[in-house]
Amino acid sequence: MTASSLPRQQLLLVDDEEDALLELAELLEGEGFVCHTATSVKLALHHLTRHPDIALVITDLRMPEESGMSLIKRLREHTSRQHLPVIVTSGHADMEDVSDMLRLQVLDLFRKPIYHVRLLETLDNLFPKPWVNAKPADYS
Repeated sequence: MTASSLPRQQLLLVDDEEDALLELAELLEGEGFVCHTATSVKLALHHLTRHPDIALVITDLRMPEESGMSLIKRLREHTSRQHLPVIVTSGHADMEDVSDMLRLQVLDLFRKPIYHVRLLETLDNLFPKPWVNAKPADYS
């Protein structure tokens, strides 16, 4: 089994833009993460209930029915999920949003379009890739 075949953490990706959601899921699954996707806060909460091993949420800030900020507030009020790390993505965050994110202990903010290299560095720092013990070469 190689390091790339070992599953990494489960992530929940939330964005009302389905194309962006699928592109991000494909990128992260290529890095070994297991991705659950949701196009609304309601679906995100459903995934969080069904998959207690989700280790991180990446959510868009602006969505039509309910905002990413609303999702984060709900997480922070829920005892078993209040410390779940959250990364926010947005093309339109303002200073009030940033202030709310700091108060709600958001891990990071990524402007859209997301700079993939920086996101992967952030995730690798948070969840280091698993090491696999390789056999030493046979020199006989």
